Order: sequence, then structure tokens, then C-alpha cells
Amino acid sequence: MAMEYNSCTAACGFVLLLVFNQSYLGNAADQGQGLGASFIFGDSLVDAGNNNYLPTLSKANMVPNGIDLKASGGKPTGRFTNGRTIGDIVGEELGQPNYALPYLSPNATGKALLRLYQLDARKFVIGSVGPIGCIPYQKTINQLNPDQCVELPNKLALQYNGRLKGLLAELNKNLPGSTFVYANVYDLVMDVITNYEKYGFTTASVACCGNGGQYAGIIPCGPQSSLCEDRLMHVFWDPYHPSDAANLIIAKKLLDGDTKIIYPMNLRQLRDHGLG
Repeated sequence: MAMEYNSCTAACGFVLLLVFNQSYLGNAADQGQGLGASFIFGDSLVDAGNNNYLPTLSKANMVPNGIDLKASGGKPTGRFTNGRTIGDIVGEELGQPNYALPYLSPNATGKALLRLYQLDARKFVIGSVGPIGCIPYQKTINQLNPDQCVELPNKLALQYNGRLKGLLAELNKNLPGSTFVYANVYDLVMDVITNYEKYGFTTASVACCGNGGQYAGIIPCGPQSSLCEDRLMHVFWDPYHPSDAANLIIAKKLLDGDTKIIYPMNLRQLRDHGLG
């Protein structure tokens, strides 16, 4: 069964960590069932509903969130998008039978990771922080043109991502038998935003669901929000989070992309790594 953990609010940058349990993977492969146990740590971009149980104003357990999520019959689950999260789509493609469930843990992420390693988790995927200076919220409050992004948040994200690469190299060296994969989410998401028309979108600036300002980027998605007519045409679902259509593009590139996107191997290769 997949579990999902969320410790950030909607304003956080994208950080995705997938942890695959080696023994479960082996059993699943033997039985032809695909991916076994997986754990997802991250911010609201991969939240399956943990914020429903936290004392925060940042919630997505209200319509029209989840309007395109077939598994819930179009009802909100706490996911900050109109449909599936990136984690949901990755699980589908790798053979996970069910979507991740909200998982609240009192442990800090570092302690949880160590515990997972002690429980034979050996395959880890860590995503870089995305271009948070390009989300509709930032563009709206800074009164930017559609093709502009706020420089400082993106600069900080790139600095963090550079250090992250070094950290993963150390973890690969110091944790025997482990494989840490770096997902270049920054460049991946920036490509979708910059070349949105190539991917079939009509805007990468205006939130499909939201209110306030030129890009509907001030007030989060809720029952009283303005809702776009065609959700497939928007890169962003709300002021902070990608739409189901954008998440599908991102997830598929993480699954099958080359080493410029995900290094040293993609998610499909990682699933099968060491099983032969």
C-alpha cells in the first residue's frame, strides 16, 4: 500500500521524494504486479490530503478541487489540483494498484528516511525545487507580464538545487546498497511554462481556479472561485499548483526521461534496477 506524507504548505516549492521498498519491489515483480510499497514525501504539489487534518487555512477539501479525479467521482480529496498529483500518475504508470493515502507522522523527515532505510528501503527519488518565481501567485503580486518570473525565488531555488545534488552524492556513498536519483524538476517545469503552447496549453500564467489580479493568483481555489472553461488548456490549476494535464506531462518525463531530466536513471529504470 502506498503512503504519502506532507509537511509543507501550498506556498512551498516543489520537493518530491519517492522511496521504494526493495523487498516489496521484488515481490511485486515476481507476481507481475508492478510497483510494491512506496512512500511519498513532499509539499502540497503531491499532497493526497494530509492538510485536511492539519490546523491550516491551506486546504483543498472543497469543490471544485478534484473535479476531474475519477477515483473520487469528482469529489475533493484534499489534492491541490483538479485531478491527479504527480505522485498519483507515477504510481499508475509503475503499476501501483491504488493512489497514495494521507499519512501523518510525528517523525521528522530525516528520522523517517533513516527508519525507511533500516526497513530495507533502497531506492530514493528526490526532486529539485521548481521555478516558484513563475507561479500565478508570484506573477500576480509582483504585477509581471505573462512571460516574466520573479528572479529572487528562482535564484534561491537554483542555489538549493545545486547543494541538493552534492547531498545525494554523499548519501549514495555513505548508505550501502542505496540508490538516490535526482529529478531535475526545475528545468522540467520551466520547460512546460516557457513552451506551454508546444504542449497544447493556452496559458502558463493564469490559474484555472482562483480569484484576484490579472492571473487569478491571490485567493486559493474554493467554492466561490472563478473556474476556467477548459481545464486542459491551463498549466496551473490554482495560484500555486499545476493542473492534472500539466502533472501528466511532468510525471511521464520523470518516468521515461533522459539523464538531463532525471539522473542517473529514470523512474521506470529505477523500478527494475537490481531486480535481474
